[in-house]
Amino acid sequence: MRTTLTLDDDVIARLQAEMRRTGRPFKEVVNEFLRAGLAQRRAVKATEPFKVEPLSMGPPLPGRSYDNIAALLEQIEGSDHR
Repeated sequence: MRTTLTLDDDVIARLQAEMRRTGRPFKEVVNEFLRAGLAQRRAVKATEPFKVEPLSMGPPLPGRSYDNIAALLEQIEGSDHR
């Protein structure tokens, strides 16, 4: 299929460098990189999303509370915890 495509200068420079390096025509280089880019996007979408598994910390020690983490850190580490 023939189409008109506007490429940024940096993209053209990289494609031309690849053409010089490989000796292949512009059409082949563009198609190769488009295929690689499209395949990479599919591979990224296929990965499982990152999941955080909660871990029970158990009940806090007497006199401590998990409700205010800043206050808890100050009790444990002192005022220099930041």
